[in-house]
Amino acid sequence: MTDSYRIKGATGDWEVVIGLEVHAQVTSNAKLFSGAATAFGAEPNTQVSLVDAAMPGMLPVPNRECIRQAVRTGMAIDASINKWSRFDRKNYFYADLPQGYQISQLYHPLVGEGSIEIEDDGTVKMIGVERIHVEQDAGKLMHDQHPTRSYVDLNRSGVALMEIVSRPDMRSPAEAGAYLRKLRAILRYVGSCDGNMEEGSMRADVNVSVRKPGAEFGTRTETKNVNSVRFVMAAIEHEANRQVDVLESGGKIVQETRLFNPDTGTTRSMRSKEDAHDYRYFPDPDLLPLELDDAFLAECRASLPELPDAKRQRYEGLGITPYNADVLTAEVETARWFDALLEAGAAPVAASNWVTGELFGALNRIGKGIGESPVTPGQAAELLALVADSTLSGSLAKQVFEVMLETGDAPGRIVEERGLKQTSDTGAIEAVIAEVLAKNPNQLEQYRGGKEALFGFFVGQTMKAMGGKANPQVVNELLKKALAS
Repeated sequence: MTDSYRIKGATGDWEVVIGLEVHAQVTSNAKLFSGAATAFGAEPNTQVSLVDAAMPGMLPVPNRECIRQAVRTGMAIDASINKWSRFDRKNYFYADLPQGYQISQLYHPLVGEGSIEIEDDGTVKMIGVERIHVEQDAGKLMHDQHPTRSYVDLNRSGVALMEIVSRPDMRSPAEAGAYLRKLRAILRYVGSCDGNMEEGSMRADVNVSVRKPGAEFGTRTETKNVNSVRFVMAAIEHEANRQVDVLESGGKIVQETRLFNPDTGTTRSMRSKEDAHDYRYFPDPDLLPLELDDAFLAECRASLPELPDAKRQRYEGLGITPYNADVLTAEVETARWFDALLEAGAAPVAASNWVTGELFGALNRIGKGIGESPVTPGQAAELLALVADSTLSGSLAKQVFEVMLETGDAPGRIVEERGLKQTSDTGAIEAVIAEVLAKNPNQLEQYRGGKEALFGFFVGQTMKAMGGKANPQVVNELLKKALAS
């Protein structure tokens, strides 16, 4: 792993200690404690109930689906599920927090300890997860709508979040990036969060400290609301180097909350970091404790899909290379598409090579994701079958695939309509070979004089003369005979 990652300072090497608090918006049609909608991009203040706006006398009612999704997420990382949990009020004032407190979970979270396996440079490491608690999001201040005023949009107020708190087990930006990518993949497989960091439905608070290797943990800073894997890695890099510079110049690290500027790749101080007691947490008097029964937990567990690690192992068991298995399981849409391809009868190894090579290359060229592929898994399976039974050569298959991308037609139909079928007719191929040899007497003489590298030249000329439709294997066999005679 990257435990060897060190920052070289004037006084020697420094080790970075990293923990992430990931806020993931729960996939649900309604908010955590109200029936208001949660769709992204709605007009400001059009998805706000009386509960979200904190009107007097309004009482929160927990959304069962939000609790279910958080429990399923906990199960997906092998975490302990607490059958008894409780909501607390986290008290602070901010203009986009109409209640004057956030309903969260401090003392008794819904999900306890779990772990996430990451891989970096071929080495596997387990990153501990301390807890997952459920809480409501705040609203949003809009500073760009008026020259002298800030407006408040409460559409996000009350939206359900899972806060997934890692242990300080990461020791490099690369490990943090691997952890975040793996967590995002798990959430998307489970369906508990869409993982769209650019829309703010998944964001990370990045805790960083530095120490001399093996020493006690240093004072940490928290960089808030970083919304991409690349930015998380950049924030760690900058913040760790900044802390080393401060310490080596005789300064002290202050426990504080910082902000990351993606344009400059730097962090800046936002406010001094509060401790839990500053928020005056206490049990929310409007909400009963959550008590989960065995039937609910069994239902949650039964609903879990095959997760990335299990899917990757299954693919490798089918003979697919570890690299291809990694690529195919990195995104849930890719894995689902590939599974549909296998279900349609495609041979696993050939299919994995084709998807990671031909299909990804084509989709990249036309700027589409696999979910928008003009070619369906069923059509791809048919194309691969035509190659496997020698109806199509590799080059003909590429031609057919290009037509499929343009038209969406099935490969069999394209082959029939355009006459692209590969021929293994020995008589026709022999006739073309004789013609090729007759037209190239100099090369023939050189070949027979010992220049065997010219064999490829004769193959190419034969294939060209037959418009790429000759079976290459048959061409090779017949050419060897003709050249030997």
